[in-house]
Amino acid sequence: MLRAGLLYLSEQPSVFRFVRKNGLARKLASRFVAGETLDTAAQAVKDLNAAGISASLDLLGESVTNEAEARSATDTAIQILERIAADRLDANISMKLTQLGLDLGTATCAGNARRVLERARALDIFVRIDMEASAYTQRTLDLVEKELFPGFPKHVGVVVQSYLYRSAEDVRRLADLGIRVRLCKGAYKEPPAVAFPAKADVDKAYGELMETLLLKGTYPAIATHDEALIERTRRVASSHGISNDRFEFQMLYGVRRDLQLRLVRAGHRMRVYVPFGTQWYPYLMRRLAERPANIAFILGNVVKEGLR
Repeated sequence: MLRAGLLYLSEQPSVFRFVRKNGLARKLASRFVAGETLDTAAQAVKDLNAAGISASLDLLGESVTNEAEARSATDTAIQILERIAADRLDANISMKLTQLGLDLGTATCAGNARRVLERARALDIFVRIDMEASAYTQRTLDLVEKELFPGFPKHVGVVVQSYLYRSAEDVRRLADLGIRVRLCKGAYKEPPAVAFPAKADVDKAYGELMETLLLKGTYPAIATHDEALIERTRRVASSHGISNDRFEFQMLYGVRRDLQLRLVRAGHRMRVYVPFGTQWYPYLMRRLAERPANIAFILGNVVKEGLR
């Protein structure tokens, strides 16, 4: 019930307007979100890089409603790429297709995505296409596989969510095509008709998909904070002679920073997903819904920092 409630709240604009003005809420959000501007996000990346951690910058926001908004999001993505190059950041970018106008039509979205990828190729920066709710899964994969990857094979990849029943088939196909995949569990509320409702089944599917990607995929990104799955990944890689430079672990900004550093010290590649922007509230609520135990963890840290 807590997860469902948090996901419901993530979709309420009136709550977002109230929360964004609240100082405590902004303090809480700063644990997971690298500020509202590209300057604050770039500084967060520099701090991560100093610790030996790579980053993936993501301007928060999705589901634009007109072509002007889609063009603006496209221009901003290009600005992020140029900032990465100018500051020599060890970073790539992540972007959602609905932010580039997918709801306005495939042609509009594909045109905007190509603009971003053309600049990314010129600067030699990788672009990850994020996965959204299941209603967009097929359209996202179609656009990546048919429209984007053929023209930008070294500079574009996609995300697969282990909680979807369809993901085993998607992973096999993407691996055969040589498309780079970030594997995550999934953070949207999905009906049992399309997604595993039980965490144990989601975890089981994740482990199986991870093994497929390690053995057959192209530089997979294993995106999880689950220590059992991380250790399983390390065992599979070791038993098959897969070196640490053939895959990377990924985590969210502000989550399990101790584990991030531990993996770096063990010789693994680590990339942290660094979100920023004014649309931090829906993102934060989905992250809390994904792991409700984060609520007590974040509040405890905010109180401790306040006391100090």
